[in-house]
Amino acid sequence: MRLPVPCRQRVYRRSVLVWLLLLGLMSPVHALAADEITYDFEEILQAARGALGIVGEGLTQGMEKVFTDLGQPNAYIAGEEKAGAFVVGVRYGQGQLFSKSGPNGLRVYWQGPSAGFDFGGSMLTQVFILVYNLSEPERLFQRFPGVEGSVYFVAGVGVNYYNAGGIKLAPLRTGFGFREGANVGYLHFTKKRSWVPF
Repeated sequence: MRLPVPCRQRVYRRSVLVWLLLLGLMSPVHALAADEITYDFEEILQAARGALGIVGEGLTQGMEKVFTDLGQPNAYIAGEEKAGAFVVGVRYGQGQLFSKSGPNGLRVYWQGPSAGFDFGGSMLTQVFILVYNLSEPERLFQRFPGVEGSVYFVAGVGVNYYNAGGIKLAPLRTGFGFREGANVGYLHFTKKRSWVPF
């Protein structure tokens, strides 16, 4: 039996209102889900303290600088590297990738050349790399050029930025013999260790 037209219109209007109400209720849930895939400041600060072995104000200030510039990361790499330079330099590192929404503990390696007004060496530097916009681990394995003019030194912690294909990296470094100066170069991330810096 068909309802009269006025009744059908009332039923249709109520259905539309119910759907709009449901969509409105689902929007905050979706917003919360989006927030949950990134690390907040305290989570990253605690992880960095453990990885770098320092708890000083320099680390907090360096982290604040990165969060102000880039926001909340969705992954990070905790590791170490060795580097040296006299105008031309090289850098080798290894660490583990941790992701808010993906597999954790993936072993990664990186290496890269640098050139510029740069000197010094570091036999063992602890590194904590904040990673932004990494949708899947496979996208990490590429070359990341350094962002010009992005080298900062905050109370013994060095920070600089790399960018490739929308993925941004912000390594924080500390350790004995930390390299001073400004340089240009890139980091090449690989699944296996390589001694070829290019």
